[in-house]
Amino acid sequence: MVRFGRFLLDPERRELSREGVRVQLGSRAMDILCELASAKGNVVSKDHLLERVWPGLSVEDSNIHVHISALRKALEDGAREQSFVITVPGRGYRLIGLQTMSGGNEGEPKRFDADPSQISQEIKYCRTSEGVRLAYAIAGSGHPLVKTANWLNHLEYDWQTPVWQHVVHGLARKHTLIRYDARGTGMSDWDVETLSLEAWVSDLETVVNAVGIDRFPLLGVSQGCAVSIAYAVTHPERVSHLILYGGFALGAAKRSPEQRELRAAMATLMRHGWGSDNPAFRQLFTGQFMPGATPEQAAFFNELQRRTTSPECAARYLAAAGEIDVTEVLGKVTMPTLVMHARGDARVPFELGRSMAAGIPGARFIPLQGQNHLFLEHEAASERFFEEVEFFLKR
Repeated sequence: MVRFGRFLLDPERRELSREGVRVQLGSRAMDILCELASAKGNVVSKDHLLERVWPGLSVEDSNIHVHISALRKALEDGAREQSFVITVPGRGYRLIGLQTMSGGNEGEPKRFDADPSQISQEIKYCRTSEGVRLAYAIAGSGHPLVKTANWLNHLEYDWQTPVWQHVVHGLARKHTLIRYDARGTGMSDWDVETLSLEAWVSDLETVVNAVGIDRFPLLGVSQGCAVSIAYAVTHPERVSHLILYGGFALGAAKRSPEQRELRAAMATLMRHGWGSDNPAFRQLFTGQFMPGATPEQAAFFNELQRRTTSPECAARYLAAAGEIDVTEVLGKVTMPTLVMHARGDARVPFELGRSMAAGIPGARFIPLQGQNHLFLEHEAASERFFEEVEFFLKR
């Protein structure tokens, strides 16, 4: 038996079910799914699929595309989350989120995509005062560390793939890591009425209250830094330390008329291109967030964007992030604060991080080497980030 998300595959019986309900799948699509599942999370080439699914036949690559599309449609099954089938450009396809189960439903599942340390996460749900359902995850052990949600989060996908995995697993090794998907993204409700800084602060407050922790260090990444600052100023008694990485105090739409026009144009394009199977549009964002990514890492980031939110919500989210302004409250931050920013950050300019740190009394600013908005696993910035976080939290 192989489980991924809410799906259960019995390769021997060639049966796929979702929460106990049989999923209808064509013969060729089932063949492809079984091949992907047997690869245990590794990439399966198109040549391999052609050889195994169409043995002895001469067929075009387009046949694979047709049945991959049918498989993705079956796995989405009308749900908000996207397919588990990932296209790795130039290499083939991969099935993510895999678990195996012995004896039907006995024993603990083995997660192929999990970190070798075997850290596991538990996903739970809570609701805001206006009824928005939020997904949050708890992983690791030790003193708590809360990570504020930011643009492009998905609790399950981040845990399994090389875009965020090294970050969240690294933090969970020494802490009880608490993170969540903000409204409009990931595993939380997508169809929401309000997207704003105030709403995102409310999401954070709802999650930490649901978890039941009174005092904790708070980590913000990218626009999550502004959310963290706003929460820390409002609830100084609950935040022991503030850690800010790759952030800004003033949203892009408020920096200049040119930036406002650019954001508006991007939002229009997002409504038309974000959810497309063709990742060309999303690659524009990937090139800014991770210019140093390998082709495989870029492919995962492209898929992360598609899985994280809908085209409409992506456009609204971008617009709301552009209106962020916490410049007036920087001076009200009272807890120890660590600010880190990559010198060559292609998404959020280095000067914005340094300016944010300068406005916070007593903040320590650490410049990191690199051009990626989110550092990759083997960058020197990755090791430096974890070293600085642990040193800071011991103060």
